[in-house]
Amino acid sequence: MSYIDQTGRELRWHFPPRRIVSLVPSQTELLFDLGLSTELVGVTKFCVHPPNHKLRIGGTKRLHIEKIKGLQPDLIIANKEENEREQVESLMKEFPVWVTDVHDLSGALEMIRQVSVITGRGEKGAQLCGEIIGAFNELAVLRKLSPLGVTRKKVAYFIWKDPWMVAGGDTFISAMLEQCGLENVFKGRTRYPVITLEELQHTDCQLVLLSSEPFPFKEAHFSSFPDWPVKLVDGEMFSWYGSRILRAVAYFREIFYQNQAFF
Repeated sequence: MSYIDQTGRELRWHFPPRRIVSLVPSQTELLFDLGLSTELVGVTKFCVHPPNHKLRIGGTKRLHIEKIKGLQPDLIIANKEENEREQVESLMKEFPVWVTDVHDLSGALEMIRQVSVITGRGEKGAQLCGEIIGAFNELAVLRKLSPLGVTRKKVAYFIWKDPWMVAGGDTFISAMLEQCGLENVFKGRTRYPVITLEELQHTDCQLVLLSSEPFPFKEAHFSSFPDWPVKLVDGEMFSWYGSRILRAVAYFREIFYQNQAFF
Protein backbone atom coordinates (compact mmCIF):
# COMPACT_ATOMS: atom_id res chain seq x y z
CA MET A 1 0.00 0.00 0.00
CA SER A 2 1.09 3.60 -0.61
CA TYR A 3 0.12 6.62 1.51
CA ILE A 4 1.22 10.25 1.96
CA ASP A 5 1.93 11.33 5.56
CA GLN A 6 1.43 14.82 7.03
CA THR A 7 4.91 15.92 5.96
CA GLY A 8 4.24 15.03 2.33
CA ARG A 9 6.31 11.82 2.31
CA GLU A 10 5.07 8.78 0.43
CA LEU A 11 5.30 5.46 2.29
CA ARG A 12 4.75 1.89 1.17
CA TRP A 13 4.26 -1.15 3.39
CA HIS A 14 2.26 -4.34 3.75
CA PHE A 15 -1.28 -3.55 4.82
CA PRO A 16 -2.55 -3.76 7.47
CA PRO A 17 0.46 -3.35 9.81
CA ARG A 18 0.83 -6.09 12.44
CA ARG A 19 3.73 -4.72 14.49
CA ILE A 20 3.42 -1.01 15.30
CA VAL A 21 5.80 1.13 17.34
CA SER A 22 4.54 4.51 18.58
CA LEU A 23 7.00 7.28 19.42
CA VAL A 24 4.38 9.75 20.74
CA PRO A 25 2.19 9.45 23.87
CA SER A 26 -0.93 11.08 22.44
CA GLN A 27 -0.78 8.88 19.35
CA THR A 28 -0.21 5.78 21.47
CA GLU A 29 -3.46 6.52 23.28
CA LEU A 30 -5.16 6.92 19.90
CA LEU A 31 -3.91 3.52 18.74
CA PHE A 32 -5.36 1.89 21.86
CA ASP A 33 -8.67 3.68 21.31
CA LEU A 34 -8.72 2.43 17.72
CA GLY A 35 -8.50 -1.14 19.04
CA LEU A 36 -4.86 -1.76 18.12
CA SER A 37 -3.53 -2.91 21.48
CA THR A 38 -2.42 -6.25 20.05
CA GLU A 39 -0.62 -4.70 17.08
CA LEU A 40 1.16 -2.14 19.25
CA VAL A 41 4.49 -3.69 20.29
CA GLY A 42 6.58 -0.72 21.48
CA VAL A 43 5.94 2.66 23.11
CA THR A 44 7.90 5.42 24.85
CA LYS A 45 8.27 5.69 28.61
CA PHE A 46 5.86 8.63 28.50
CA CYS A 47 3.07 6.58 26.90
CA VAL A 48 1.13 6.11 30.13
CA HIS A 49 -2.45 6.30 28.82
CA PRO A 50 -3.96 3.82 29.02
CA PRO A 51 -1.81 1.92 31.56
CA ASN A 52 0.03 -0.76 29.60
CA HIS A 53 2.94 -3.18 29.70
CA LYS A 54 4.26 -2.66 26.19
CA LEU A 55 8.04 -2.63 25.68
CA ARG A 56 9.48 0.82 26.45
CA ILE A 57 11.75 2.09 23.70
CA GLY A 58 13.08 5.21 25.45
CA GLY A 59 11.76 8.77 25.59
CA THR A 60 10.36 10.82 22.76
CA LYS A 61 13.65 12.70 22.39
CA ARG A 62 15.98 9.84 23.32
CA LEU A 63 14.85 6.71 21.55
CA HIS A 64 16.57 3.37 22.03
CA ILE A 65 17.10 2.68 18.35
CA GLU A 66 18.41 -0.86 18.83
CA LYS A 67 15.36 -1.82 20.90
CA ILE A 68 13.12 -0.55 18.12
CA LYS A 69 15.08 -2.48 15.52
CA GLY A 70 14.76 -5.60 17.63
CA LEU A 71 10.98 -5.33 17.51
CA GLN A 72 11.06 -5.47 13.69
CA PRO A 73 8.07 -3.14 13.30
CA ASP A 74 6.22 -2.94 10.00
CA LEU A 75 5.07 0.60 10.88
CA ILE A 76 6.48 3.32 13.15
CA ILE A 77 4.38 6.37 14.00
CA ALA A 78 6.36 9.52 14.84
CA ASN A 79 5.75 13.28 15.08
CA LYS A 80 7.70 16.12 13.47
CA GLU A 81 7.90 18.21 16.65
CA GLU A 82 8.02 15.66 19.46
CA ASN A 83 10.71 13.39 18.02
CA GLU A 84 14.28 14.19 17.03
CA ARG A 85 14.75 14.39 13.27
CA GLU A 86 18.09 12.59 13.23
CA GLN A 87 16.70 9.59 15.11
CA VAL A 88 13.57 9.41 12.98
CA GLU A 89 15.59 9.58 9.76
CA SER A 90 17.81 6.79 11.08
CA LEU A 91 14.74 4.57 11.52
CA MET A 92 13.46 5.52 8.05
CA LYS A 93 16.44 3.73 6.52
CA GLU A 94 15.08 0.37 7.67
CA PHE A 95 11.37 0.78 8.45
CA PRO A 96 8.25 2.61 7.22
CA VAL A 97 7.92 5.68 9.46
CA TRP A 98 4.69 7.66 9.35
CA VAL A 99 5.33 11.25 10.51
CA THR A 100 2.50 13.45 11.73
CA ASP A 101 2.54 17.26 11.94
CA VAL A 102 -0.27 18.75 14.04
CA HIS A 103 -0.77 22.42 14.93
CA ASP A 104 -4.54 22.83 15.30
CA LEU A 105 -7.84 20.99 15.54
CA SER A 106 -8.18 20.39 11.81
CA GLY A 107 -4.66 18.97 11.71
CA ALA A 108 -5.46 16.68 14.64
CA LEU A 109 -8.60 15.42 12.93
CA GLU A 110 -6.67 14.77 9.72
CA MET A 111 -4.03 12.89 11.72
CA ILE A 112 -6.69 10.71 13.35
CA ARG A 113 -8.30 9.97 9.98
CA GLN A 114 -4.98 9.09 8.38
CA VAL A 115 -3.71 6.90 11.21
CA SER A 116 -7.00 5.04 11.38
CA VAL A 117 -6.97 4.39 7.62
CA ILE A 118 -3.35 3.22 7.42
CA THR A 119 -3.89 0.82 10.32
CA GLY A 120 -7.11 -0.66 8.95
CA ARG A 121 -9.40 1.13 11.41
CA GLY A 122 -10.87 3.71 9.04
CA GLU A 123 -14.48 3.28 10.13
CA LYS A 124 -13.64 3.61 13.81
CA GLY A 125 -11.48 6.66 13.10
CA ALA A 126 -14.26 8.34 11.15
CA GLN A 127 -16.66 7.73 14.03
CA LEU A 128 -14.17 9.21 16.51
CA CYS A 129 -13.67 12.30 14.34
CA GLY A 130 -17.43 12.77 14.11
CA GLU A 131 -17.73 12.67 17.89
CA ILE A 132 -14.88 15.16 18.30
CA ILE A 133 -16.38 17.58 15.78
CA GLY A 134 -19.77 17.33 17.50
CA ALA A 135 -18.23 17.99 20.92
CA PHE A 136 -16.35 21.09 19.73
CA ASN A 137 -19.47 22.37 17.96
CA GLU A 138 -21.35 22.11 21.26
CA LEU A 139 -18.49 23.95 22.98
CA ALA A 140 -18.75 26.73 20.38
CA VAL A 141 -22.47 27.12 21.07
CA LEU A 142 -21.85 27.24 24.82
CA ARG A 143 -19.14 29.82 24.25
CA LYS A 144 -21.56 32.10 22.41
CA LEU A 145 -24.21 31.81 25.11
CA SER A 146 -21.85 32.31 28.04
CA PRO A 147 -20.81 35.69 29.49
CA LEU A 148 -17.25 34.42 29.01
CA GLY A 149 -17.82 34.52 25.27
CA VAL A 150 -18.81 38.18 25.17
CA THR A 151 -15.18 39.30 25.45
CA ARG A 152 -12.26 37.05 24.58
CA LYS A 153 -10.27 36.64 27.78
CA LYS A 154 -6.55 37.11 27.31
CA VAL A 155 -4.31 34.44 28.81
CA ALA A 156 -0.68 33.37 29.07
CA TYR A 157 -0.03 29.63 29.09
CA PHE A 158 3.21 28.65 30.89
CA ILE A 159 4.92 25.33 30.19
CA TRP A 160 8.28 25.83 31.97
CA LYS A 161 10.10 27.62 34.78
CA ASP A 162 13.78 28.66 34.93
CA PRO A 163 13.58 29.97 32.33
CA TRP A 164 9.94 30.94 31.99
CA MET A 165 8.52 29.52 28.77
CA VAL A 166 5.07 29.96 27.25
CA ALA A 167 3.09 28.53 24.37
CA GLY A 168 3.38 30.63 21.21
CA GLY A 169 0.72 31.18 18.59
CA ASP A 170 1.67 28.35 16.22
CA THR A 171 1.25 25.58 18.81
CA PHE A 172 -1.56 23.09 19.31
CA ILE A 173 -1.92 24.49 22.84
CA SER A 174 -2.67 27.95 21.46
CA ALA A 175 -5.20 26.45 19.04
CA MET A 176 -6.98 24.79 21.96
CA LEU A 177 -7.06 28.11 23.84
CA GLU A 178 -8.78 29.61 20.79
CA GLN A 179 -11.31 26.79 20.78
CA CYS A 180 -12.07 27.67 24.40
CA GLY A 181 -12.77 31.27 23.49
CA LEU A 182 -9.49 32.55 24.94
CA GLU A 183 -6.79 34.69 23.36
CA ASN A 184 -3.12 33.85 23.78
CA VAL A 185 -1.27 37.07 24.62
CA PHE A 186 1.85 35.54 23.08
CA LYS A 187 0.15 34.46 19.85
CA GLY A 188 2.58 36.63 17.91
CA ARG A 189 5.53 34.49 19.03
CA THR A 190 6.43 31.08 17.59
CA ARG A 191 6.80 27.72 19.28
CA TYR A 192 7.69 27.99 23.00
CA PRO A 193 9.49 31.29 23.57
CA VAL A 194 11.45 32.17 26.68
CA ILE A 195 10.00 35.28 28.32
CA THR A 196 10.50 37.36 31.45
CA LEU A 197 7.79 38.25 33.92
CA GLU A 198 8.53 41.87 33.07
CA GLU A 199 7.45 41.11 29.51
CA LEU A 200 4.22 39.67 30.86
CA GLN A 201 3.64 42.97 32.68
CA HIS A 202 3.56 44.72 29.32
CA THR A 203 0.77 42.52 27.93
CA ASP A 204 -2.96 42.77 28.56
CA CYS A 205 -3.02 39.33 30.18
CA GLN A 206 -6.09 38.67 32.34
CA LEU A 207 -5.30 35.11 33.46
CA VAL A 208 -2.15 33.01 33.89
CA LEU A 209 -2.46 29.29 33.17
CA LEU A 210 0.20 27.00 34.63
CA SER A 211 0.41 23.61 32.96
CA SER A 212 0.94 20.27 34.70
CA GLU A 213 3.44 19.32 31.98
CA PRO A 214 6.20 19.33 30.91
CA PHE A 215 7.07 21.36 34.03
CA PRO A 216 4.96 20.19 37.01
CA PHE A 217 3.61 23.54 38.19
CA LYS A 218 2.00 23.62 41.64
CA GLU A 219 0.08 26.16 43.70
CA ALA A 220 3.40 27.14 45.30
CA HIS A 221 4.26 28.87 42.01
CA PHE A 222 1.24 31.20 42.19
CA SER A 223 3.25 33.71 44.22
CA SER A 224 5.37 34.48 41.15
CA PHE A 225 2.30 36.08 39.56
CA PRO A 226 0.89 38.49 42.19
CA ASP A 227 -0.77 40.73 39.58
CA TRP A 228 -2.92 38.10 37.87
CA PRO A 229 -5.43 35.38 38.67
CA VAL A 230 -3.65 32.04 38.26
CA LYS A 231 -5.02 28.58 37.51
CA LEU A 232 -3.40 25.17 37.32
CA VAL A 233 -4.49 23.23 34.23
CA ASP A 234 -4.07 19.68 32.97
CA GLY A 235 -1.42 19.93 30.27
CA GLU A 236 -2.51 16.70 28.60
CA MET A 237 -5.88 18.24 27.80
CA PHE A 238 -4.27 21.13 25.94
CA SER A 239 -1.34 19.42 24.22
CA TRP A 240 -2.34 15.79 23.49
CA TYR A 241 -3.77 15.85 19.96
CA GLY A 242 -5.01 12.28 19.58
CA SER A 243 -8.24 10.81 20.92
CA ARG A 244 -7.59 12.72 24.16
CA ILE A 245 -9.13 15.83 22.53
CA LEU A 246 -12.57 14.25 22.82
CA ARG A 247 -12.10 14.02 26.59
CA ALA A 248 -10.61 17.51 26.60
CA VAL A 249 -13.86 19.18 25.57
CA ALA A 250 -15.62 18.12 28.78
CA TYR A 251 -12.62 19.40 30.72
CA PHE A 252 -12.71 22.77 28.95
CA ARG A 253 -16.43 23.10 29.66
CA GLU A 254 -15.84 22.44 33.35
CA ILE A 255 -12.93 24.79 33.98
CA PHE A 256 -13.93 27.69 31.73
CA TYR A 257 -17.72 27.64 31.66
CA GLN A 258 -18.93 25.96 34.82
CA ASN A 259 -16.50 27.81 37.07
CA GLN A 260 -15.64 31.35 36.02
CA ALA A 261 -14.73 32.64 39.46
CA PHE A 262 -11.06 33.03 38.58
CA PHE A 263 -11.78 35.73 35.96
